[in-house]
Amino acid sequence: MNMKEQPYVLIKQGSEAKIYSGSFHGKPCIVKERFPKRYRHPHLDREISTQRLKNEVRSLVRCRLAGVHAPTVYCVNMELNHIMMEHIVDGVTVKDYIKDPTSKSNLDNLASTIGATIGLLHSQNIIHGDLTTSNMLIRSGDISKLTMIDFGLSFIDHSAEDKGVDLYVLERAMLSTHPNSEPLFEIILKSYLKTNKKDGKETLKKLDEIRLRGRKRSMAG
Repeated sequence: MNMKEQPYVLIKQGSEAKIYSGSFHGKPCIVKERFPKRYRHPHLDREISTQRLKNEVRSLVRCRLAGVHAPTVYCVNMELNHIMMEHIVDGVTVKDYIKDPTSKSNLDNLASTIGATIGLLHSQNIIHGDLTTSNMLIRSGDISKLTMIDFGLSFIDHSAEDKGVDLYVLERAMLSTHPNSEPLFEIILKSYLKTNKKDGKETLKKLDEIRLRGRKRSMAG
């Protein structure tokens, strides 16, 4: 796909990729284009980009199979490092939802849904890699349609350590973005155990170890 020849509009550029909006057979879509990193050797850069693209597609497909809401993948071009996927136009980020004063009465239910969703991800050994409230969408105001997005740093691994890091990243992101959100995170963890029965308890033990290491680094630094 040549982006210059198609009616696609650049809507976002991050450190890893450019995001374009357009349509695919009449359906709203986005195209995620990974671009070269000039500071890396071209061969190494190609290997890293290709592996991350494969990981992202694999994670998105696994999400759908596990019953986790995630964008549908329409097309993949390995040569151009493009992923074409569903554009969720009726979604609001969990970050914005939590900050909306009118949503206060629904936050416990939301936290429970987040925990259950992450538990499903981890039960399928999907490590998101960037769990934040900006990478979760609520579609049409329906909390039960919580949708996970941006799997650009994801990978597949059964390690309880990696799953614990995933949860730790979310915890730190929530404390930074949503002050006094500790009670919500506790609800997330309780709900997480209900859907990740395979190694949920082991993962939470790892989370405690990771927290301790984080505190030690803070004291030393």
